[in-house]
Amino acid sequence: MFSQQKDSKKDPRENEKPKQSFSDRLKGKNEKDTAKVASIDMYRFITLERDTTYLDTALTIQREYTMNYLRRDLFGLLAFSNEGQPYNTLQYTVTDSSPYPEFGFKAKHFNFLEANQIRYSSVATPVTELFFRSTIGKGHSVDSFFTLNLSPNLNFSIAYKGLRSEGKYINQLTSTGSFRFTASYHTTSHRYHLNAHFTGQDALSEENGGITTTDNFEGEDPNFNNRQRLQVFLTDAESFLKAKRTFVDNSFRVNPTHAANNLYVMHQLNYENKFFEYYQPTILSAVGTQSVVRFGDAIMASGLKDQTRYNKMYNKAALKYENTTLGEFQFFIDDFRSNYYYNRILIRDNDVVPSSLSRNINSIGGQYEYQKNKWHGKFLLSRSITDQSLSNLDAKLNYDLNDDFQFVFGYQNLNKLPNDNYNLFQSNYVNYNWSNNFKNEKINVLSGSAVTPWFDASLNLSTLTDHLYFENIATNELQQIIAPNQYGGTIKYVSLKLSKEITFGKFALNNTVLYQKVDQNDAILNVPDLVTRNTIYYTNYFFSRALFLQAGVTFNYFTNYFANDYNPVIGEFFVQQKKEIGNYPNLDFFINAKIQRTRIYIKAEHFNAAYTGNNYYSAPNNPYRDMTIRFGLIWNFFN
Repeated sequence: MFSQQKDSKKDPRENEKPKQSFSDRLKGKNEKDTAKVASIDMYRFITLERDTTYLDTALTIQREYTMNYLRRDLFGLLAFSNEGQPYNTLQYTVTDSSPYPEFGFKAKHFNFLEANQIRYSSVATPVTELFFRSTIGKGHSVDSFFTLNLSPNLNFSIAYKGLRSEGKYINQLTSTGSFRFTASYHTTSHRYHLNAHFTGQDALSEENGGITTTDNFEGEDPNFNNRQRLQVFLTDAESFLKAKRTFVDNSFRVNPTHAANNLYVMHQLNYENKFFEYYQPTILSAVGTQSVVRFGDAIMASGLKDQTRYNKMYNKAALKYENTTLGEFQFFIDDFRSNYYYNRILIRDNDVVPSSLSRNINSIGGQYEYQKNKWHGKFLLSRSITDQSLSNLDAKLNYDLNDDFQFVFGYQNLNKLPNDNYNLFQSNYVNYNWSNNFKNEKINVLSGSAVTPWFDASLNLSTLTDHLYFENIATNELQQIIAPNQYGGTIKYVSLKLSKEITFGKFALNNTVLYQKVDQNDAILNVPDLVTRNTIYYTNYFFSRALFLQAGVTFNYFTNYFANDYNPVIGEFFVQQKKEIGNYPNLDFFINAKIQRTRIYIKAEHFNAAYTGNNYYSAPNNPYRDMTIRFGLIWNFFN
């Protein structure tokens, strides 16, 4: 090393201002500006209906309830033993239903995001969220989300959700993926708005059809503590569902500037295609020492493969008139086209099962929305103008008295076309082929909810006419031969849900109780009378408030009822009257922590499994999961 001496000749650059780094120029430090700090309300997530929430990194009991594969509160749903499998229904609800026919295979769609479930973003700085959770056996569950605004007017987001879970039983592996990309844009004057997204979703599931001998499970024989030793109906079957959707929603204000009276031209496009495959290489099932054809006779001895395809194009054009005093008036016409199809026509002795079911439906309707002071109401009426008969009347009214009291009232009258798989299905199983022309389902729902300082309550009164369902018509109790049916009578359903959290010091008791009753001449709609979830937990700060800790126990319980069973060939639940499940406690112990913007979740699920008897099921022949230790975290990055 050696020293240097400054040249005595003056460098002319010394009179220049120091060079600014990119970050300094953004912050304006050399301009003597104070660095801007983004407030939390500048991180917005907006639904298609313009409902807005803000970025929330808090650790609450509600966040504990949503720390799961679906990332939402599962109250009213009963999970199967492995992640990524279907959920049985403990609570019957009809919310945001459409009168248009759907693809079907509903048991496979729990993780599939519909168009109205996609959220669009507007953020002051880039935001990243990383989600991880351990699964059942080998595998993991992840969800990664990134969003940024290239300008205050233009936002992009990209996300991917993936799951791979081995499970504890034979032939139970699940593997799912969900890619989402969104874009939202508006002009500076807010004259033009655009929301668009693309989704690619798939779900691969090994299907074992449940255990063959429930006595081996319920007998608590230690030889069967290794669940791989329990015999299952299907050892190599699997189902696969995939879907892609392109969605665009945009609006343009005719008048150049926003005024007391405004006119908008609106358009919405939804193009979607779906594919469902059921594959079963081995037809015969072993039950003890005998062989059983689980789903009845097949037209092939091995390598059975059923494939169903579907595509849909939906366009909606609307005119909206907005008056700052009277509210918003919208008139629209839409065009629904779908094609549900197979690669053959099936000719039988008495009938013909066609290769496709195509729809071409046009509807007109109007919507009125009013929001002023404490009132917010939305009323929609639509009716078909083509040969098909369908209609939808949907009314919602919100009244916010103050921060402590909010009330919501709703009514929906729905005349709905059957889902396509009720009217048409083809399979290599002989008895799984049908072509029907069912009547429309008629649904009336009256609902109300209230938020008060004493409790939260919601009431639902539903009347179902011409209700569609699947049933097992097999005479052999070891077989499932599923067929669609329509109930000619009327089903009346009522439910009341109450929620209340009681705090005492650093402890809290969070309670949710659901009571429901069904009035029907035949047992078609089956739900438990009582469902309850009670959580007692402790919260506190530690290490100079650097760590926030939450620990507690959750008690889950529902009364006995004839739960629907699951059939993998059609990817649907069906009504059964042979086995009741329920009337057992399910206890979860959890310890959660928050360090800065990282939330850590540790849970011992169903830790009482070894002490309360093996009488826990998600569906007949499908046991609920055993005691499992789960670990997860949610990590947010933003400035």
